[in-house]
Amino acid sequence: MEAGIVGLPNVGKSTLFNALTCSQAAQSANYPFCTIEPNEGIVSVPDDRLQRILKH
Repeated sequence: MEAGIVGLPNVGKSTLFNALTCSQAAQSANYPFCTIEPNEGIVSVPDDRLQRILKH
């Protein structure tokens, strides 16, 4: 499964990304367009219901 974080500039997308991935991979600063290139991360989601969703 793949997901993305989309939003207006300077609203906390990189901060949310870093929190979800438990990393500091995405640079975050207090000015718009700090992150130009997309960041990629892998997160484990331990939820048995996801197996049912992936089948459809």
